[in-house]
Amino acid sequence: MDFAPSKQAADYMDRLSEFMDSHVYPAEAVYAEQRRRAGDDDHTVPPVVEDLKIEGRRRGLWNLFLPDISGLTNLEYAPLAEITGRSPVIAPEAINCAAPDTGNMEVLHLFGTPEQKERWLKPLLEGEIRSAFAMTEPDVASSDATNISTRIERDGDDYVINGRKWWTTGAPDPRCKILIFMGKSSPANANKHQQQSMILVPMEAKGVRMVRKLTVFGDDDAPHGHGEIEFKDVRVPATNMLLGEGRGFEIAQGRLGPGRIHHCMRVIGLAERALELMCKRVKSRVSFGKPVAERTVTLERIANSRILIDQARLLVLNAAWMMDTVGNKVARKEIAMIKVAAPNMALTVIDWAIQAHGGAGVCEDFPLAAMYAKARTLRLADGPDEVHRNQIGKLELARHA
Repeated sequence: MDFAPSKQAADYMDRLSEFMDSHVYPAEAVYAEQRRRAGDDDHTVPPVVEDLKIEGRRRGLWNLFLPDISGLTNLEYAPLAEITGRSPVIAPEAINCAAPDTGNMEVLHLFGTPEQKERWLKPLLEGEIRSAFAMTEPDVASSDATNISTRIERDGDDYVINGRKWWTTGAPDPRCKILIFMGKSSPANANKHQQQSMILVPMEAKGVRMVRKLTVFGDDDAPHGHGEIEFKDVRVPATNMLLGEGRGFEIAQGRLGPGRIHHCMRVIGLAERALELMCKRVKSRVSFGKPVAERTVTLERIANSRILIDQARLLVLNAAWMMDTVGNKVARKEIAMIKVAAPNMALTVIDWAIQAHGGAGVCEDFPLAAMYAKARTLRLADGPDEVHRNQIGKLELARHA
């Protein structure tokens, strides 16, 4: 295996890094000020993001996540996602590579009908609208997706949907126009993994009601946000069904593999940014007559951060290489491993960076508190650590059967 960037990937890395330096990093302060002026509960995207999208697209840095469009393999895309992870709030969207749209666009690209692609995939690829994925439910342990209880019932030429979802990331954004909704369509099927389906539900459909916008560690995570949504007798055309009844799990596996690895790629960039901030902070501070950077505990934390980040990066690159060479199903153990390793690594590094900053580390003067919250949620998103560890353990035991 060779993890060196290809010529194409290296070119994109140079162009993307220059874009980050000249436009994205300077826009962070502008973004924060525009958010402050908008107010806490305003989920309208700050204008600077749309400006960045225009510039990102002009530079040819657009939809890099989708191999059939960019021509990039998972291994080639990995360092690019890492670069955008250094500014996770605005950089991924600036090049139309932000979750959950990336996963939703992959679903529509792989499983959508020509009509579904024209109606929803095209404007998503253009960056004109946004989307959300409605799977998690408040009343069941959704880490076991067979628990899903929301109903999708056929009624003539339509499907009728009833139930409640939450942690529907992106739903509060006024640009969110379409949901990929996972629910139970065939509860009597003996195969519990064929009871679920995925269907397209427009946000404007009658009976779709935003119950509340959820907070993360007390922050509303605007403008993107997370919604708790009620679906009451929501009627959509039968043509909105994806792939076919009972194939929700099949679609989910196609969606979650790339989605999980993209999260891990970005969180490595997040950890790199935290380490960079930590090094700058300790070099500029003196305590008890000695630079903080010269304290043994500081040097150990910096050294361990470098070791942990590089270990996680190699795991991610290996998983990406396996996805490219043997496929997502064969690489499922490696994907599960990085989904556990990368967020936990980032949390450790960010925590050390917060400690090095003192009180400044937990306020909005630095991005570390927001970075910690983002990394912590990844231990739950796309499956909690416990589920992935169970899968890893079972696959490892199978090797010794």
